[in-house]
Amino acid sequence: MTKSIKRIVIGLSALLFVIYFTACTNEQADNNISEISAMDTLAMTPPMGWNSWNPFGTGVSEMVIRETADAIVSSGLKDVGFEYIVMDDFWHGGRDSVTGLLYADPEKFPSGIKALSDYVHSKGLKLGIYSDAGTMTCGQMPGSYGYEVEDAQLFADWGIDYLKYDYCFCPDYVSWNNDYRMAIDRYKAMGDALKATGRPIVYSVCEWGPRSPWLWGKEVGAHLWRTSYDVADIWESPRNETSPIGILTAIDATANLGRFVTKGGWNDPDMLVVGLNNTGFIKGGGCNDIEYQSQMSMWCMLSAPLMIGCDVRDMNEATKTILLNKEIIAINQDELGKQGFRVMHKDGIDAWKKPLSGNRVAIAFLNRNSKDEKVTASWEQLELDPETRYDAYDVWEHAAVEHSEGSLSTDLQPHETKVFVLTIE
Repeated sequence: MTKSIKRIVIGLSALLFVIYFTACTNEQADNNISEISAMDTLAMTPPMGWNSWNPFGTGVSEMVIRETADAIVSSGLKDVGFEYIVMDDFWHGGRDSVTGLLYADPEKFPSGIKALSDYVHSKGLKLGIYSDAGTMTCGQMPGSYGYEVEDAQLFADWGIDYLKYDYCFCPDYVSWNNDYRMAIDRYKAMGDALKATGRPIVYSVCEWGPRSPWLWGKEVGAHLWRTSYDVADIWESPRNETSPIGILTAIDATANLGRFVTKGGWNDPDMLVVGLNNTGFIKGGGCNDIEYQSQMSMWCMLSAPLMIGCDVRDMNEATKTILLNKEIIAINQDELGKQGFRVMHKDGIDAWKKPLSGNRVAIAFLNRNSKDEKVTASWEQLELDPETRYDAYDVWEHAAVEHSEGSLSTDLQPHETKVFVLTIE
């Protein structure tokens, strides 16, 4: 069989599987909708918090988490909605050979995870942890495969509020259909185990997108699922096929997935790199503050989880301005819970539209080009009623905007995004 024929066979198999699985899960969802609604009220808006991976990597520790909790409170980040502090990989000490239970690295976490959880909770914040659906984590620490029930209960006993669950060291592409089924089964095993603990734990599926977790994420109990590989501190990469990727690439990977978003189930294009400034565990070359502001803008337009990835103990003023902007965060956290969608994509200029509660709409203009651009878009181009009159408000300038009747114009610097909220007059 030629390579081209093999690709066709694999592609048809994947399509048939998706059609079959979607039909089955839709029927199951119809039969159990009241039960699901009663049980799951977590993450009704996209989760907001901080993750240790980008700034610290292998250096995550009790001291880092405590100091980060203090900084999130003192900086005002808690006041604008950032509440989860997530320990990523390398918190582990090992797995007990007798009991089978995980334990934290005693040097990094001398007080233990329960004491750390109590400290974070005392600050009015919530603690997250990391594990993996394989035999090992991506950092070759103990994974949770085969220990889902034990690990879920341990996390609950420790007072954990959020689990990021990776997909390293899992058999890969045995056949396309089996690979989908394997991922679903492994993630459902942990989802069921978390639910059985009785503790409300936000469940973050970190599968990176190859197995289309937006199709089955809710069915395995997830509240968010990755749509792209890891985002690094770079603006653009060629495609979403290897890790890490750039901000623009992650946006494009998530652009057409809005129909899969529901309250309590969010597309996740990975963490914010705002404020990294080419520091931290994984260096990507470094973005500028305009590009950081664009990432914050577009993550809010996409209703993406907002997980800070810089060292919040030492933020410069530009980073604080971006992360503490209540008006852009309000777009992300809007109670309507809709993901924005692209209405214009031409000559390196994007226009995005996001429906908001209160009969309002957010409009974002993104300049993908490396030169200044002026953009003008009519209400028709923005898929708005041409007969309606709108007031426009710039959420980054914090000011009302004068505009011609029936259109909106703005100037954009290279890689800049401007966001406006339109309200019917």
